[in-house]
Amino acid sequence: TPSLSCYFLEHNEAKYTERREKVYTCMRIPKELEKLMIFGFFLCVDAFLYVFTLLPLRVLLALLRLLTLPCCGFSGSRLLQPAQVCDMLRGLILVLCFSMMHYVDYSMMYHLIRGQSVIKLYIIYNMLEVADRLFSSFGQDILDALYWTATEPKERKRDSIGVIPHFFMAVFYVFLHAILIMVQASTLNVAFNSHNKSLLTIMMSNNFVEIKGSVFKKFEKNNLFQMSNSDIKERFTSYVLLLIVCLRNMEQFSWNPDHLWVLFPDVFMVVTSEVAVDIIKHAFITKFNDITADVYSEYRASLAFDLVSSRQKNACTDYSDSVARRMGFIPLPLAVLLIRVVMSSIKVQGALSYTCVFLFYLGLVTLKVLNSIVLLGKSCVYVKRANMEDKLFEGPSAAPTEGKTNKKLLYYKIFYWSTLSVFMASSHMKFCLMPCLNTQTHTAQFCTECWFNSEEEEAQGASELKHRTSNKDLLEIDRFTICGNRID
Repeated sequence: TPSLSCYFLEHNEAKYTERREKVYTCMRIPKELEKLMIFGFFLCVDAFLYVFTLLPLRVLLALLRLLTLPCCGFSGSRLLQPAQVCDMLRGLILVLCFSMMHYVDYSMMYHLIRGQSVIKLYIIYNMLEVADRLFSSFGQDILDALYWTATEPKERKRDSIGVIPHFFMAVFYVFLHAILIMVQASTLNVAFNSHNKSLLTIMMSNNFVEIKGSVFKKFEKNNLFQMSNSDIKERFTSYVLLLIVCLRNMEQFSWNPDHLWVLFPDVFMVVTSEVAVDIIKHAFITKFNDITADVYSEYRASLAFDLVSSRQKNACTDYSDSVARRMGFIPLPLAVLLIRVVMSSIKVQGALSYTCVFLFYLGLVTLKVLNSIVLLGKSCVYVKRANMEDKLFEGPSAAPTEGKTNKKLLYYKIFYWSTLSVFMASSHMKFCLMPCLNTQTHTAQFCTECWFNSEEEEAQGASELKHRTSNKDLLEIDRFTICGNRID
């Protein structure tokens, strides 16, 4: 006679425990991912607000230095410090591109896009997303080449002529990228204003197609870090595009506040779909590739390390360039477009209006300063929690007898100087902080790669070596680094 079969799950305890841990990991992903996304979002906000707040002040300081040179006398081999030269170039690019954008008619572009079929607009929007990524990748190289060509030591004065073609190339790139983002904003505006909302639905469904292209691929930690940075940049760019769409729509309805509630459901759907797609995508990628949720804390610490190292008194790069290279976010084209839209949507007339504009500028400066201070404090906490502060303050030539007290003192010193630098627009050239000894000249130089390749890491245990290597890999990975081990 057949008997009732029985089985015991504890006979395969390891298998079911592993599956339970995967479920717990998927449940932790939304919280850990959103922590990273929020931190990265405010990093982009900080870099974006810099263009509107501190950059004009730094350009004015550089111009003031040029005007006062005949009175104060010229001393040294440079008219301006390299950081001031870069600020002047950014300001000129911003002004020239804004002047060129006046010749682009936003309304004509909107009606031209509106006359196209839905399926054609869907294809155009996908092509624009790909073009935006390619522009960001090549554009950052163009800007880096311009800054280095303008600031590198030159033996002859005629060598400075090479800055001119690089400058016009950078202006041309920022202008084209701004037009590309304008077409994206116009397409999104058409989707919002369509009667049946079919285009908006198709564009939102395109986000879910992204899940299919990402989830069923092999990912490692570096690949996932790149994807996380890309998602942060895309989310911030989407929010700015939504702001542009709302400004254009509110202008068409004479700034009627009731129309804002008409736009709110569509804006909420777009934002919700972005968040939902990111959560689902990352949850299944970590599940299929056996990646723990703690990896997002490492990603956040890597971004925080960029912020802390760039806020030092002698940093090797500007923070906005660090964000651009790490996330693929270049604020100049987006800033040009936003200024163009705001200037065309809001009419400023009379002394009262200019007073309001000045007060609004002071509010932006205050927001930038507060955001920078909070981000810096959080970044110091994340770097310390990840045990990465040694990479900031220790070097191969450091004495082994240095105690934790000196390290703490230096840690708080850097927080103090970094906070102070938010208020003061420093005009000095930035160098790397890591000291190392030059064996040929017996002088102290500054370098970061020597620290990463130091023999001190080899003397440590296997577990700590593995941890430092993974952190070093993350710090060397930017948005456009090709990482292997990703297969279809």
